[in-house]
Amino acid sequence: MPNKNSLIDAIQQLIETILKALGYSNTKKRTWHQHVVPYEENWAVRREGNKRITSKHRKQSTAIRKAKTLAKRYNADVIIHRESGGIRDRISYKED
Repeated sequence: MPNKNSLIDAIQQLIETILKALGYSNTKKRTWHQHVVPYEENWAVRREGNKRITSKHRKQSTAIRKAKTLAKRYNADVIIHRESGGIRDRISYKED
């Protein structure tokens, strides 16, 4: 009979392989990068990977200020988009 620990390791590896094949990978780490994006005739701050917005602002400059505050708190980046959706600028607050 196989060792109990080796059996548990084999089962864990099998589960990880199945989850990875289904697209659920535990290697993806969620980031705190903040995107400043056009939103309903205004501007919004949205965390990378989120569908919902964090905050909505009349001016892009106000949205950028809010995104910078959040990015500094979480050592992340601010990605500023144009009205057309393209990326205009990226500001990094990562600590190395």
